Amino acid sequence: MKILICISQVPDTSTKIVLKDNNTLVNSQGVTFVINPYDEWYALVRALELKESGIANEIHLVTVGKADTEPIIRKALALGGDQAVRIDADSNDPYLTAFYIAEYAKSIGYDLILCGKESIDYNNGIVGAMVAALLDIDYIGFAAGIQIENNVAVVKREIEGGEETDICNLPLVISCQKGVAEARIPNMRGIMAARTRPLNVIAPSVQSPVTAILSYELPPAKAGVKIIKPENMDELVNLLHTEAKVI
Repeated sequence: MKILICISQVPDTSTKIVLKDNNTLVNSQGVTFVINPYDEWYALVRALELKESGIANEIHLVTVGKADTEPIIRKALALGGDQAVRIDADSNDPYLTAFYIAEYAKSIGYDLILCGKESIDYNNGIVGAMVAALLDIDYIGFAAGIQIENNVAVVKREIEGGEETDICNLPLVISCQKGVAEARIPNMRGIMAARTRPLNVIAPSVQSPVTAILSYELPPAKAGVKIIKPENMDELVNLLHTEAKVI
């Protein structure tokens, strides 16, 4: 079985975001970029577990981005990916990203495509579903457990008030969330080997985006906190009536 893992580059969660060009762009200078955690900790690691158990025999990685994304794809190689492809394009449009990935996947033919449930920068959570639609194959989102047997996937999903189990034939696209696997750290041997592994760079297929980002807006600064002593309950009640806001 051949598995494709969709890898995206995102700012580290501790990064302080600074905007530029009249709030139309994010200033990347000084920003630390990492693999999207849902792609790395869950999608990729679950694929590695499937390979270790003998169910999968090849794990390919794909990312859409320019040359600055190569460190994150090499980290994914260090974790255990077999081959990596970078589609040489810069896209913030989910449809365009999905189109590029689907066109590449179409040319290879994968039994299973895994991605994170969302990226932690834009939080769209729709690229996986779009890839499945463009490939005309089934999609299961927000998986918390994946088992593969006899070319059939058994996928567990957390739903309101319980758990859902879906059974679907391959090929299939699945987006992954917490519970699918446990995060791993690449070992030194994997890191050293990933430095010299070939990284295939391909030109994107011709397609136009369907959305565009007009501007960004930072969240408002946090307001100050008022400390009320336990004996001043009347003051607390008054503030709750006059100043507290319901969110």
